[in-house]
This record gives sequence, C-alpha cells and structure tokens, in this order.
Amino acid sequence: MPKTVDFLFDCGAPNAYLAHKILPSISERTNITFNYVPVLLGGIFKATGNLPPMMRYKDAPAKLAYENLEFKRFMEAHNISGFQFNPNFPINSITTMRAAIAAQNAGQLMPFVDTAMAAFWEQGKNMGDANIIAEVLNDAGLNGEALLSATQDQAVKDQLAANTQKAIDRGTFGVPTFFVGGLDANDSNSDIFWGKERLDQVVAAALE
Repeated sequence: MPKTVDFLFDCGAPNAYLAHKILPSISERTNITFNYVPVLLGGIFKATGNLPPMMRYKDAPAKLAYENLEFKRFMEAHNISGFQFNPNFPINSITTMRAAIAAQNAGQLMPFVDTAMAAFWEQGKNMGDANIIAEVLNDAGLNGEALLSATQDQAVKDQLAANTQKAIDRGTFGVPTFFVGGLDANDSNSDIFWGKERLDQVVAAALE
C-alpha cells in the first residue's frame, strides 16, 4: 500500500498550481493519496531567507530565463493549458490561505483549492482583495462570506501559523513541498521533496 504524501501548498504560488493540476492523474495511476496542507509561503520565505525566482535571479537574467523555460516545458509535458501569469502578482495570500483552513474545517478544501488556484493562475483575479475572494468563492457555489468571516477566527489563524511553522521546522523553504510519510511523522519516517520536478521521486518513495 502506498505511503501517505502530504502536499504543502499556497494557492498564490504558480509552481504549486502546476503540481496541483497533475496530482489527480498521479493518484489515479498509482493509488497514492495526496493530503493537502495549507501553508503561508510568505511566512516560509521570511523565516528561511528564500526568495521567489524573479527576485532570487534578478541579477542573473539567463538563470531566470531558464527557469521560465522549464516552467513552460513542464506545462507542455503535462498538457496543462489555461495558465496565465497573474497581472496582480505578487499577491498577499494570507486571507486566501486562512480561508483554505476554514474550508478544510468545513469539509470543502478540494473545491476551495480548485477554485482559488484557478482564480490566481487562470483568471488573473486579485486574490489579495477580500471582496474579490468572496465573489470568486460565491460564483463557485461556496459560501464566500462565511469562509471570509472564519478567517478572523483565532483558531483558523493559529492553524495556518502552526502548519507553516511545522513545515519550516521540518526543512521546508518553498512550495510545492511533499512529505512522503507525512509532515507529522518524525524525520526517520518521513522524506522531504521540494518542487514539482521531484514528483517522480515522490512517487517512487511513496511506492517503496
């Protein structure tokens, strides 16, 4: 039986979006279950000193151009269409990711993720604006007002912070990050993999 795989994500991260797009086909092919764990990428960057590629490679344009080429190749290899770079980027995703925790508590995490990921990376919505978030969620049949209201609950804020801190403590420095064996397992029973390009390794480790 495959090992559990925790998928650490932030809807505001384009590479997490690309991973999300292909996880269902991997699950269907391998019977691996991917558990979605909402984290705050901004908090991870701040704690680890990491930066998004456009900032990390701003003084190395050839490296940034190659990163963009690999991004395009990944989409072509996996027949991902519809992606557009959000004109509002960078977007503070904290409200969206707190809403993800609220949706998870309500048993609606996957429809929420599908909706939020599409809004960020297919529709170009400004998902840092609470009014737009509510509109996007309502249009998808979710209760946007209720989920946004829940983002002010201390328990919801604490859960996102706890997920993020646990990820940092386990060595996470960006998303998508995968823990084969689960984020909550100890180091000897859980392996970390970073990046959508490591999914073949994730699958191999989960099937060992």
